Amino acid sequence: MKVAFDARPLSNPHGVGRYARCLLGALRETAGESDELLETHRPSSFARTRGADVYHAPWMSGAMLHSPCPMVVTVHGLTALRRRSEHLRDGLRLRLRNLAVQRAAGVIAPTHAVAEDVLGELGLERERIAVIPEAADPAMYPRSTDEITAVRERFALPSDYLVWVGGLQHPDPNRHVAELAAAPRELPLVMVGSTQPWAHELPCVILTGRVSDEHLAAIYSGAHALVLPSEGEGFGLPAVEALACGTPVVAFDCPALREALGDRASFVAPGDMSALIGGAQSATRPAPAPAAWSWLDAARASWEVYHRARADAHGVRVSNAPRRRHAGARAARIDGLEPQ
Repeated sequence: MKVAFDARPLSNPHGVGRYARCLLGALRETAGESDELLETHRPSSFARTRGADVYHAPWMSGAMLHSPCPMVVTVHGLTALRRRSEHLRDGLRLRLRNLAVQRAAGVIAPTHAVAEDVLGELGLERERIAVIPEAADPAMYPRSTDEITAVRERFALPSDYLVWVGGLQHPDPNRHVAELAAAPRELPLVMVGSTQPWAHELPCVILTGRVSDEHLAAIYSGAHALVLPSEGEGFGLPAVEALACGTPVVAFDCPALREALGDRASFVAPGDMSALIGGAQSATRPAPAPAAWSWLDAARASWEVYHRARADAHGVRVSNAPRRRHAGARAARIDGLEPQ
């Protein structure tokens, strides 16, 4: 099996970049002896010239209208489709991108909630959609007191604080960042992520900018709680990372987060910023550990999707795809089983 992997998101500092980096590394670890994984920054010409069996776009922007080989696309969420009025200038681009996804041999969604959105918004057949959850990066684990102290000194953080993690490059009404910054609270709020000038106008917050994984893990570890005031999450990777560092999570209630976090997080009604802040400030450590699901599990399940996509393109049903290394781990199958 030769898989061409769209490497363009690897440098992205946000969720899609972490997904691509973590999955690519795990795919390499779980590849079979006859498997080949090829990174490409020019997907159409690369897949054509190197004779790939399957092309994987780890983001919707990488989907091709005319893929030279069976294509698998990861869809992280479809919030843009619900806010079409905010994307009028990109209307044609969005329609073409959605059409490209509709032509995919397989679609990977991180939660059943996103899978249902794909079914409803894009009209794909259910058997083409695989639910494969994401996981915390191995670098995300509780850090020592010395590491926490060092990161507080480096970024001028207080001894006790709430934390929010995400991109601050473009205002996103769905994330309620401005409302979060302006909400009354007793604990300081630290916001982690790449910024643009508008973010520096947010009141009463501490901005760290983009940080390394080691620093991020220490920031999580030193935080009182993570706050997640989003109503359109497809999975909620910062929440899983925070739990992996022992940090409580308080979030707006939405289907994808409920599915990904279960009873490991505290939920409040969407839009109730006061309850969100109150719940975060009253949270106690340590938080429950995240689900026992790793990027290696996600990679094994992704290899299964690749084999099915290639087989379907040739009209062959696959009953026994080659076993991946570490075959004892449980994998999310294409029919959408969740990790236990």
